[in-house]
Amino acid sequence: MPDDLRVNGWLVIPGSELHERFSRSSGPGGQSVNTADSRVELSFDVARSSVLPSWAQARITERLASRLSGGVLTIAASEQRSQLANRQGARARLAALLRDAVAPPQRPRVPTRPGRAANERRLETKRRRSAVKRGRRPDRRDPE
Repeated sequence: MPDDLRVNGWLVIPGSELHERFSRSSGPGGQSVNTADSRVELSFDVARSSVLPSWAQARITERLASRLSGGVLTIAASEQRSQLANRQGARARLAALLRDAVAPPQRPRVPTRPGRAANERRLETKRRRSAVKRGRRPDRRDPE
């Protein structure tokens, strides 16, 4: 597995800035349940990173503020029984998280008014529905 983590076209995090820690996964397991350290905690220090431009660092810090602890972003993966699969999963999740965090903000929606034809269709549908409901009412003038 290559050490460097490719986030997008311009951002590659070197393996030296990623820290992996392994521990035992919780939950049921097989014969190797007490011996295999398959859970992976992947940490990336956003505050001290040398590859992030200042604007990207500020954007990540702002958007992932609830997930950062002391400027460090940590991803835990224990879904798989294999340590290698959990390492790959943690790296993929970290890359996706950083990719979304450094993406430019969405353009604000410009509110528009419905066109005249759309308004006429809406009113015509209301008139038609009203006529259907009016037709279901009993005739109040007939005193039978």
